[in-house]
Amino acid sequence: MNNETDIAWQPPVEERAAPRYWLTRFMILRLLGVIYAIAFLVAINQVLPLIGAHGLLPMEVFIKKVNQWLGSTGASFIKLPSLFWFWHSDTALLTVAWTGFILSCLVAAGFANAIIMALLWALYLSLVHIGQEWYGYGWEIQLCETGFLAIFLCPLLDMRPFPRRAPPFLIIVLFRWLICRLMLGAGLIKLRGDAIWRNSTALYYHFETQPIPGPLSRWFHFLPHSVLRTGVWFNWLAELVAPLFVFWPRLARHIAGVVIILFQLTLIISGNLSFLNWLTIVPALACFDDGFWAKLLPKWLVRKAEAADKTVEYSKPMRTTALVITVIIGLLSIQPAINLLSSKQIMNTSFDPFDLVNTYGAFGSVGTERFNVVFEGTMDNDSTDKAHWEPYIYKGLPVLLNRRPPQIAPYQLRLDWQMWFAAMSTVDDYPWTVHLVYKLLHNDPLATGLFAQNPFPGKPPRYIRAVLYRYRFAKPGNAQGAWWTREQPSLWLPPLSADDQRLLNFLKGQGWLR
Repeated sequence: MNNETDIAWQPPVEERAAPRYWLTRFMILRLLGVIYAIAFLVAINQVLPLIGAHGLLPMEVFIKKVNQWLGSTGASFIKLPSLFWFWHSDTALLTVAWTGFILSCLVAAGFANAIIMALLWALYLSLVHIGQEWYGYGWEIQLCETGFLAIFLCPLLDMRPFPRRAPPFLIIVLFRWLICRLMLGAGLIKLRGDAIWRNSTALYYHFETQPIPGPLSRWFHFLPHSVLRTGVWFNWLAELVAPLFVFWPRLARHIAGVVIILFQLTLIISGNLSFLNWLTIVPALACFDDGFWAKLLPKWLVRKAEAADKTVEYSKPMRTTALVITVIIGLLSIQPAINLLSSKQIMNTSFDPFDLVNTYGAFGSVGTERFNVVFEGTMDNDSTDKAHWEPYIYKGLPVLLNRRPPQIAPYQLRLDWQMWFAAMSTVDDYPWTVHLVYKLLHNDPLATGLFAQNPFPGKPPRYIRAVLYRYRFAKPGNAQGAWWTREQPSLWLPPLSADDQRLLNFLKGQGWLR
């Protein structure tokens, strides 16, 4: 951020002759604005059924437990900075979500300054720190870190797409440091993790077993094994080789950026990984300067950047602020950098309360079988397998065998993601699933709204159970026109009724029922 009135300071001549980043800033902020808008839209639609007063993991219960653990609201705020420590209600949740969405749309439309970007960062950080396991994904803290850096790309007040202040080069460098850590973290966690990455067979399984397959996932899954092994080698190129060149001279840096972005685009079309891959593209854009963008973007946009460069006003406060932020990020990067080199590398972890510099990684291990937990209800008085059980259809996860996987990303279905994890564990590790069953037994509109459809719209079911199925892609062109085949390995959660005393006692013990 900077003092808007200080325009007299001029940088050295050699800096003024360096590559320009007006278009780079334009692209970074526009894409980041779109991603913020999607993230806040997800909150608008899902935050109440997940952490609202009548949600599966009520924010109020979480706040009370953390305050008791840490001793005070102030201590809780220092540990997990969030506006919700001081105002926690459904109104507060929706106010934050809608405010963030509106500001994000402004940024996506081309209007950004440091104040708006700081507000977006603070609002989303507030959601992440109060969102519990629903916001425990690596891309949540990645958005916080990316959003924090974006604050200092902008002038303090000027909201124009091409303001008079040039983007500070040091902040561009910090974006390159972010993409370097992102890709290396993801590559090293695979290299040190599952053997099927090292023997190049991971993609034999990944497209089928990933959290939420997309419309093209089955096509990728049935590609020849030689092609899938080549895909693993491309993964190594993008995650272990390309990041090493993001600080190199122009040509090498541009090639590295292209490889990283092509890799992210491949992941985008082959599955539904929320907004992770789109967000990862944002810092990769810092590999390119205006000379690169001038060959791709419309001429009128290039001319605007050139005009801004001719009337640029340099600000010493903005340069000083960038230098201070660079020093802070450098110091906070020590632990994440050590983690990258460690044989006990951990991923998707923050070492500071504001999530300014984090560790990243994804798919360190790849499952070879796909399991899904399917909730089923019956109106019968019989709770055995002889009863007529109707499934609750997820919006993204497979349930019906003839349903083509939908395109969801960059939007995120938080219930579906958590149920993908739950299928690899037990109900003891996901107690909120019992709360979900209770709500479905009462046809709670917030809970049923998390599914594609409610099979009992008129009257709630007598019993609900959860069944663990093993799913596999059906071969294309099969006679039944099926997308999936499945087997029923076991019962994940036994049948429960609304008046089951065990259910009621459990919910009271968790603080979810009074």
